[in-house]
Amino acid sequence: MTIYLILFFIIGLLFGSFYNVVGLRLPKKESIIYPSSHCPKCNHKLSWYELIPVLSYIFLKGKCKNCKEKISIMYPVMELISGILFALSYYSFGLTLSIIPALLTSSIFVIIVVSDLNYYIIPDSILAIYGILMFIYNIISKGFLEACTYVVYGLIMFIFMYLLMKLGNFLFKEESLGGGDIKLMGVLGQLFNPFMSFISLALASLIAIPSSLFFNIKKKDNIIPFGPFITGGFLIMLFSKLDLQTILDFLTFTK
Repeated sequence: MTIYLILFFIIGLLFGSFYNVVGLRLPKKESIIYPSSHCPKCNHKLSWYELIPVLSYIFLKGKCKNCKEKISIMYPVMELISGILFALSYYSFGLTLSIIPALLTSSIFVIIVVSDLNYYIIPDSILAIYGILMFIYNIISKGFLEACTYVVYGLIMFIFMYLLMKLGNFLFKEESLGGGDIKLMGVLGQLFNPFMSFISLALASLIAIPSSLFFNIKKKDNIIPFGPFITGGFLIMLFSKLDLQTILDFLTFTK
């Protein structure tokens, strides 16, 4: 098991490096293939040894080899998070079909963190790919009719978030939720039944409260990238493997 954990961690590091590129380029409508990885300051094309996840950052002391400008700490951090999430996916679900939604949701989480934190944008193409892959997974694991039911669950969450946005806009007289957050809930809604999705959303909101203080103080604006918190809430519920009955028992203090 240890060997597989290490293997999934390494695979996660490699994918995390790629997800950094995806999260930074897609919101700017740039190709994720061309040009190849380069320094954003001096356009120095990175050699293979400058692309080793995490280790390159350490060896280069966090600076570009060519221009000596600092490299964002986000690169190795997101690579590490991706590696940890991939390893956790294997630890939680093993080499079973159930590992697929864990890996997919971990992947979309990393991309959204990068894109939403930098640009306040969640790329539609990423949401579309995730939604399609989750639908295919549900067909394979649950059957076509059940998969369609989960699409309806996603639609319910989409409508709920849309109405929540309208209410927030009316109350605060400004945009309360981004369109990306609404669409994100629509595709993540294929993971659980609506009740579990609502619990995931509530958890995301709870986590976001202290973070909102940081954004208000640090960036001095009211814009909070909610996408990472939404996806994080779903990830926590996914890895915890809580089911509806367990939650109801907890809420009603039933042993």
